Amino acid sequence: MPFRPVAFFAFLCLAALQVQAYEGTVSHVSDGDTLWVRPAKGGAPRALRLDGIDAPEICQAHGALARDALAARLLHRQVAVRTRSRDSYHRALASVSLDGQDMGAWMVARGHAWAHRFHGHAGAYAAQESAARSKRLGLWAHAQPLEPRAFRRKHGACH
Repeated sequence: MPFRPVAFFAFLCLAALQVQAYEGTVSHVSDGDTLWVRPAKGGAPRALRLDGIDAPEICQAHGALARDALAARLLHRQVAVRTRSRDSYHRALASVSLDGQDMGAWMVARGHAWAHRFHGHAGAYAAQESAARSKRLGLWAHAQPLEPRAFRRKHGACH
């Protein structure tokens, strides 16, 4: 069978998108949905985006509070990571858990992030967002919290 570069490249791309699971230590928290985890088996810290949530931008109302909440909960702690793909900033989209607790759910339940919606469908954390809204927790205490996507369209990126 002849070597087919296109087929080989497609195979490599699919292999790179496979789910990875590992444990590691949180070394940095950039904002309410971005953190860096150093794998327990060694290597450089990896940039992760919490899958299923959208936290306020760091320069947006409640952005620094969301970052600080995630950092207080995870910084220098060992977590379990399960990645599924990458985002447009080359961060791995990941579920991160601490002692079995899903950190995406934790952030949304405390009002530090929106449940991610896709084409009008409720995200995995819709129930947590609904409960946080009704209790006016975190960003829901603000009169009209602006979703990060809308904030970026209106004001651009923070950096």
